[in-house]
Amino acid sequence: MSMETLGRLLSAVNEYDASDLHLVAGVPPAFRVNGEIIIADEDALTEEETDTMAASLMNEPQRKKFEQEWELCISILHSAAGRVRVTFYRRNNHTELSLRFCGDKVAARADLGLPDKLDDLARRPNGLVLITGPTGAGKTTTLNYLVDLINSERRCKIVTIEDPIEFVHENKRAIVVQQEVLTDVRSFNRALIHVLRQDPDVIVVGEMRDHEAIATAMTAAETGHLVLATMHSPNVSHALERIIGVFEGSAQKQIILQLANALQGIIAQDLLPSADRTRRVLGYELLVATNAVRNLIRENQLHHLENTIQMGRKDGMILMDNCLYDLYCKCAITYDTAMSRARNPERIAPQKK
Repeated sequence: MSMETLGRLLSAVNEYDASDLHLVAGVPPAFRVNGEIIIADEDALTEEETDTMAASLMNEPQRKKFEQEWELCISILHSAAGRVRVTFYRRNNHTELSLRFCGDKVAARADLGLPDKLDDLARRPNGLVLITGPTGAGKTTTLNYLVDLINSERRCKIVTIEDPIEFVHENKRAIVVQQEVLTDVRSFNRALIHVLRQDPDVIVVGEMRDHEAIATAMTAAETGHLVLATMHSPNVSHALERIIGVFEGSAQKQIILQLANALQGIIAQDLLPSADRTRRVLGYELLVATNAVRNLIRENQLHHLENTIQMGRKDGMILMDNCLYDLYCKCAITYDTAMSRARNPERIAPQKK
């Protein structure tokens, strides 16, 4: 019965227009719709049911890895739901699941609410373009938009390393090689080192997680490749501080110089409830690596970046707080939403209409 339930829930995704499905023992299945959890009209799941559902979705290598590490993230293809990212975790010695629905097409930039300047960054021949934000902020969606843009415009080779693959790109003008951890490559870091031997023009890093991944990505960005990557950081300054902070001593001085030379831009984003509560709206902060920005990074004066972004509108830069105020003025989000997400609410409060 648990497998029939899983099949029915996956088939109902389009009806709910859900982004996620949570299968937790002791409560009914729960969909995330427009950022909010909606409990399905189903019986509560038992621990045995979630265990059975989880086991049915894993192959033998994935099952062994989950037994060793107690955490696993894979992708599956479902006839109705399309490509689904499945995260397995343990609670009370039983397995539970969180499923993210990836969609079957890349939306246009205007539909996603992304800034025009982001296209310019993706058209750079080399360097690092970083997408950052909390979990569920649409980073992977933005990453796939940029890959699709390059794929549509450039005759080049794009190699992606993903854990797992969430959207499959068809070759357009470019050749797109997508590699999935545990399916095509043994580990993220080994794949990132080996990718440099595959003659890529563009390297897409699903997530820059640690010292080795960051160092390899920065080297690739410095040596003629365009590197697109994501990271979990709440804003532009924290993203740079995190990159620099994983290194020490002379290695830290080296990474600061590499960042100053290779960085092209950073977009920090978040998804906000719309004013009418029918969808989610993208709020973002955008840093473009001008000479002034490169000098601040080189001198490790990151606390001055906020003022530089504030003064850099002519270069396409914008602070999150200014973006929130613009969205509020367009009636895309409410005043309360703008204030609750603002890093410095005083920037918004005096300007209230």
